[in-house]
Amino acid sequence: MRRNKYIIIVILAILGLNSCSDDFIEVENKEVLTDSSFWQTEDHALQALTSTYAALHSSSGSKWAFFEEIYTAMAYKADDMINNTAETYSRALASFTNTTEESGPFNIWRSAYAGIGRANQILERVPEMEALSQETKDVIVAEAKFLRAYYYFWLVTGFENVPLVTTYETSPESLFPSQASTAEVWAQIETDLMEAEANLVTEHAAEWRGRATVGSASALLGKAYLFQEKWTEAEAKFAQVVAMDYDLLENYEDNFNGRGENGAESVFEIQFTGDRSNGNDERQVFNFEVSPYAFGGWELFYPSQWLVDEMRTDLNTDGDPSDRVYASIFFDDPGSEMYSRDIDDNVAYTDAAGDLNHPKYFKKYSFNEDTNFYNGTNIAVIRFADVLLMYAEALNENGKTTEAIAEVNKVRERGGAVPLAAMSQSDLRTQIRHHERPVELSMEFGIRWFDLYRWQRGSTATESIGTTLENHGKPFAENFQDKHILYPIPLQEININENLDQNPGW
Repeated sequence: MRRNKYIIIVILAILGLNSCSDDFIEVENKEVLTDSSFWQTEDHALQALTSTYAALHSSSGSKWAFFEEIYTAMAYKADDMINNTAETYSRALASFTNTTEESGPFNIWRSAYAGIGRANQILERVPEMEALSQETKDVIVAEAKFLRAYYYFWLVTGFENVPLVTTYETSPESLFPSQASTAEVWAQIETDLMEAEANLVTEHAAEWRGRATVGSASALLGKAYLFQEKWTEAEAKFAQVVAMDYDLLENYEDNFNGRGENGAESVFEIQFTGDRSNGNDERQVFNFEVSPYAFGGWELFYPSQWLVDEMRTDLNTDGDPSDRVYASIFFDDPGSEMYSRDIDDNVAYTDAAGDLNHPKYFKKYSFNEDTNFYNGTNIAVIRFADVLLMYAEALNENGKTTEAIAEVNKVRERGGAVPLAAMSQSDLRTQIRHHERPVELSMEFGIRWFDLYRWQRGSTATESIGTTLENHGKPFAENFQDKHILYPIPLQEININENLDQNPGW
């Protein structure tokens, strides 16, 4: 959303009318937005929509709540990553010692319901707005439904047992809902996305690029089917997306340096600008979080040894690591190099090794095309390579292994890896789960941990998360218990809503 990238617009829609009155006159204060004065113009509707997108950053719009709370809570439990234990962010989650008071899951919960509440306001008020054309209403409502579905996707995969709120409530007796079944939440996600598909546009005007499109809704719906192991529906939906006007970027690393944002490979991204004018702070700080101390970074987290070892097997025709490996990690290899902000140039690993605090680093997002301090690179939520791999997974589970291999090879060949030869359904399943997806999508937002989650929760070739973590050398894997499959319902929510039951084991 280039014109207004998720800058929070404060909507005082639930406040009463602020006015001056006496026995003779009552004058409306036009400087204060109220429920009656706000929902009047197209700009008002777009501001409400912007605030709904803004919850993707966090409930407050803070980049720190996103990167240090939401992102780390979604990423640190997985096997592709280890955290810097000197840093406190989600440290207890990474070691499977967290309590119900952990702030990361609470920020996921709070941000998701902030976005859902804002979406529900739009769904209630926008259809009644006389100043909008029907076409404009339809598109805004469709985007709100897409966003509501996506926020519920966060909740149902992270917590499972969550309230399902589809109306905007203000009365006190309605503000403490009980939990719905996971089947009910998944059904609502599907309904919202199917209804969104009907009215979303294929492409927005240039000033609004980044807003959800029909491809965004279709891809997320396919992913919802995949998580529920509705293989036939997932295959059909991903086939629709593959037939759309998406493509893999020629250069893999352009997905992470700003050159390809909102481009051919982008299905949906969280928008950032780097703007710090007028009190804004729209920075994206992955470049600092992944970079070594020696390069002016913060090194919040690192690739796991298992991931590095797996990437070393992802080879090109010369037997060297593929392009996607060199673009993803900075590691002990003659061809590995990484951007250093301190010298404004790339540095070879062999030249930097003596100064490094850790033997391996993520490289994604470490360089920004325009600026390396006030970074505005977007964060991918779904990109086309992910769609192709999910499509391949659905094809394979439907017994179409040869077709599935062809889709995987599209992704491999773009990344510079030699194509796969024929293999069995079982071997391809393992290849997709524990090579193709982590090598292609490592570190990317909300992917690896939730892949592990769905493969344990599913009934198709079920895999124990605990066993996978142990086999892949995850630090503190011995602390993992079945309760860690889900986040605990935040204690703050339990304390204020007596209708909520805590997740099992917590």
